[in-house]
Amino acid sequence: QVQLVESGGGLVQAGGSLRLSCAASGRTFSSYAMAWFRQAPGKEREFVSSIIWNGGNTYYRDSVKGRFTISRDNAKNTVYLQMNSLKPEDTAVYYCAAGDTTGWRNWGQGTQVTVSS
Repeated sequence: QVQLVESGGGLVQAGGSLRLSCAASGRTFSSYAMAWFRQAPGKEREFVSSIIWNGGNTYYRDSVKGRFTISRDNAKNTVYLQMNSLKPEDTAVYYCAAGDTTGWRNWGQGTQVTVSS
């Protein structure tokens, strides 16, 4: 079990940048794959990006490729999402998740990202 706390959300103009952080508690952080999801008002939660336990492989949804970068620091029990060239359609609550082969089993409370046009 791992507890997750996101931070770094806020209001930014289109074209701007934000860096989200997700701090994890527990000694097993480095054994988990980590991911970012987002949920816009009236829409279902959707996958944004993920990273395997050692950072060796990363995955992105097509709409954020080339703009978002996921990374992790296992020494700090933290995963990051650097978001550049933000668009109004990126507006959503962003959630951090920790998972293993059985699925994304641990979730944070979310952080709001609002991109104004």
